[in-house]
Amino acid sequence: MCGRYVITSAPEAIRRLFGYLDQPNFPPRYNVAPTQGVPIVRLTEGKRQFALVRWGLIPSWVKDPRAFSLLINARGETVNEKPAFRNAMKRRRCLFPADGFYEWQALPGKQQKQPWFVRRRDREPLAFAGLWAIWHDRALGDEAPRVRTCTIITTEPNDLMRPIHDRMPVILPESVWDTWLDPDNRDVRSLGELLVPAPSEEFERWPVTTLVNKPVNNGPELLEPAPVDSG
Repeated sequence: MCGRYVITSAPEAIRRLFGYLDQPNFPPRYNVAPTQGVPIVRLTEGKRQFALVRWGLIPSWVKDPRAFSLLINARGETVNEKPAFRNAMKRRRCLFPADGFYEWQALPGKQQKQPWFVRRRDREPLAFAGLWAIWHDRALGDEAPRVRTCTIITTEPNDLMRPIHDRMPVILPESVWDTWLDPDNRDVRSLGELLVPAPSEEFERWPVTTLVNKPVNNGPELLEPAPVDSG
């Protein structure tokens, strides 16, 4: 799965890379967590657009979100089959700008998992494949407020990630961003073929401390290397 990530590049650098016209100003975030507002990039009227939405997808057909477990991840292998994701996969695909992500490794004989940080070797930002949705309380009619939510798509791990966890986020190369974002592209079978592990050689990883376990911790110290507790 992907339950925490980092976005630390300057807003203008993200804007140039992802090519949207909006000029948002957001601080570096070292511990982005589910239910928080997160930046995504989507295509609106043929142009890339920055949007701030809540991480944890609520399908439009949900009657009461309080009784529904938010979907922070969608499995790439079944995203075209699951009712929660089928409609979004057809017309509401997005990118999550990021500078890296965390994953937790289970260690033999240890109750507490070891967190790791993963990023590109060239330190350039990356883009997670994602979906977004719009929910509103149908009991209140068309005037009900709209709630926009999103989820990160995951896939099998590459060789770098396999020793740590059995899932990783889908990281899309820039060459397919236009194809992925285009809401007029309904060829979900071909789109599903993009949901594969990123090449291991393009990424690096190192262990970090359990400070990242608490979302309230949100500073550069979270990225400091730490020894793996193997005792």
